[in-house]
Amino acid sequence: MTAGKPTPIQLAWLVRGLQQPGGKLPLFDDSGQTVDRRTVESCLANGWAEPWFANPLKPDWRVCRLTDAGRQAAVAEPVKARSVRPDARVVPLRR
Repeated sequence: MTAGKPTPIQLAWLVRGLQQPGGKLPLFDDSGQTVDRRTVESCLANGWAEPWFANPLKPDWRVCRLTDAGRQAAVAEPVKARSVRPDARVVPLRR
């Protein structure tokens, strides 16, 4: 059952699944933090996401993917690009 529009936080999470194989939704946000369980649960409850498979290494993590309703919600609302702080610097990865 889909109801209403996603919040900005929900929308940001859903949009990230658009570019992933099978519409896989990320377990972590852009800052490397675990996506808030409330975001995941509310997107599941609204029909924008669905459980995909169980993670045997971390059974408490919900691996989800977009539903058709989630794809529609993600493309219907524009997401403002996150601004980069002017004092931020790029640090190259060491190999």
